Amino acid sequence: MKRSTVSAAPFDPSRRKFLGACCAAVGATGMLSALAQLRVLGALAQPGNGPQIPGTANADGDYKALVCLFLAGGNDANNLIVPTDTAGYAAYAAARTALALPIGVALPLTTLTTDGRSWGVHPSMSAFHQLFGARKAAILANVGTLLYPTTKAQYSARSVPLPPQLFSHDDQQVEWQSSLADKPFSSGWGGRLADLTTAFNENNSISMSISLNGQNSFQVGRTVSQYSVSTAGAIALTGSAAPTGTSAAAIRTKAMNDLLAAPQTNLFETAFGGMTTNAIADSALLATILGASTTGAGSAFPTTYAAFPNSNLGQQLRTIARLISARTQLGLKRQIFFARIGGWDLHDRQVVANATATGAHANLLGDVSNSLKAFYDATVEMGVADSVTSFTASDFGRTYNTNGDGSDHGWGSHALMVGGAVKGGDVYGRMPDLSLRGVQDTGSRGQWIPTTSVDEYSATLARWYGVSATDMPLVLPNAGRFANDKVAFL
Repeated sequence: MKRSTVSAAPFDPSRRKFLGACCAAVGATGMLSALAQLRVLGALAQPGNGPQIPGTANADGDYKALVCLFLAGGNDANNLIVPTDTAGYAAYAAARTALALPIGVALPLTTLTTDGRSWGVHPSMSAFHQLFGARKAAILANVGTLLYPTTKAQYSARSVPLPPQLFSHDDQQVEWQSSLADKPFSSGWGGRLADLTTAFNENNSISMSISLNGQNSFQVGRTVSQYSVSTAGAIALTGSAAPTGTSAAAIRTKAMNDLLAAPQTNLFETAFGGMTTNAIADSALLATILGASTTGAGSAFPTTYAAFPNSNLGQQLRTIARLISARTQLGLKRQIFFARIGGWDLHDRQVVANATATGAHANLLGDVSNSLKAFYDATVEMGVADSVTSFTASDFGRTYNTNGDGSDHGWGSHALMVGGAVKGGDVYGRMPDLSLRGVQDTGSRGQWIPTTSVDEYSATLARWYGVSATDMPLVLPNAGRFANDKVAFL
């Protein structure tokens, strides 16, 4: 995705990181579009302007959060969920060859419904398997980017429009996160969702849209800016201090604040000053709230806080749990979070030879499984499990056959949903026909044509979050092209 840049005098890289993390992500809208958005920033968020949420939904105690976990690089869902019936496993092993899991190691899924086949999840997913058995987790099968429902015959004849640049990492990540594959990128569906529901947060101190992994396309909106924090909490401006006293840091901070507050005639300079000032204030507020809290009895943080894996993903979800625990202090009744874990583009060394249940892919799946379980347990202890839904997304799936000890770019993939509101213990959508050159293969390698669109997946989450059928086109304009914009997993 191409981003516009503005030349500026050199300054401390730590300041560059701070400003880049805290300011709004304008993405591919370009500078002119960004300036136009700055003119209306805040205006559309005022009562009476833009889409409104019914006042009855703002009752005390009402709270909901969505947590998007993006598996960057394209997860090999063909080893996430594998056939366990005799015929199904034999065909799987023959097609996957060096990538096939050993027979009998997959953790069996006892589902509420069945298509006549039996399935299991990767053995490293034991924590997720436990949630699935407790009906707090579910699987959405063969989901991917689509412009219209598409069959193999239509794909082969190109008789329906297809998402542009299929099998491209950058393009498919943006299309997944925007859910507008047929238009130039301007906003993400999470950003549009935040724009529509920001009225829930009447007195919020910081943005309802928070990223734990830098700027992303998913949370780009027009009226709600995404706000980035680190796994350590608020991102502070290096070298700043309270603007009082005689220390060098205090003098420097006061001078900086004076410059930011000085009147400017240039629109961009005014916006830059205002946004930077707000970012500094937000950082200080968040650091105070999170820094004053401890874990254990009587704390706002759950005792399960210490159970998170000491991985980057585990710490991202741990910080999200901290932010949820501070929701009342922050004045937030609606929150949207973004976390990301990379490393899924495994064209080689995906598994360990002769020990295919281990290796890079197994390690990634285990991290996702353990981190999601720790996060769910934290929401239970905080009493918000029914109000927090986590869901995964990824660029695409991987090919069913191999290139040796890895797989190549595919299309349809499987997604995971976790939360107290999830109707767990089942596989939703339709598992693909796992036949090379079969009815769902784009060619001969097992690149599955999705049977559920990203729009249907996203619309289901948006409905649970509070978006009415009338307002759905504002968040997901293409959802009406598909038959099922309310998949039953929530």
